[in-house]
Amino acid sequence: MMTPYSRMGGEAGIRRFTQRFYTLMDTLPEAAACRAVHPPDLTHAGQRLFEYLSGWLGGPPLYVERHGSPMLRRRHLHAPIGAEEVRRWLLCFHRAWDEQVKDAALGHDVLPRIDKLARHMQNQ
Repeated sequence: MMTPYSRMGGEAGIRRFTQRFYTLMDTLPEAAACRAVHPPDLTHAGQRLFEYLSGWLGGPPLYVERHGSPMLRRRHLHAPIGAEEVRRWLLCFHRAWDEQVKDAALGHDVLPRIDKLARHMQNQ
């Protein structure tokens, strides 16, 4: 059985996806609320998301190996994340997904879990 990681193209596919996600966040005017809670340089955030998605999608557990348990909500408590920021983060994620991932069945499996995870991050 192929993992979501391999179905997305492995390391190269996850990197392309995360790069597109952060390009969208950085350039879409409607993503401004989400972009505002990130640092000016998105390089570090992009690397962390790549590492997290790698393991979360069934590939190498890079995030855990390098940073320990994700504890995502706790790691994001410093950032004011309200409903608007969640909606805009998901806008970027879904748009990047639609552009980068051609496996429709994979979207049915992964996107509801991402939506739930994103809503869990709301702290405002």
